[in-house]
Amino acid sequence: MRTILFILGLLVLLLVGAMLLGLVNIDMVRPGAVQAPKFEADVGRVDLGTENRTVQVPTVDIQRADNATAQ
Repeated sequence: MRTILFILGLLVLLLVGAMLLGLVNIDMVRPGAVQAPKFEADVGRVDLGTENRTVQVPTVDIQRADNATAQ
């Protein structure tokens, strides 16, 4: 139960953050009188891509002390 509440709270925080950053804009188009109100959401768009690159990665050499014993 706590996990579900945590995930729900996290989603609410993400939605509020997206609204503050302008990624999500929710406008009420029809007021809520007898019928249910109508909302339109204008959401941002993110394009993702990949590319292959060759990068140099440092190497790590580990040297044990002379008095270290292997386990």
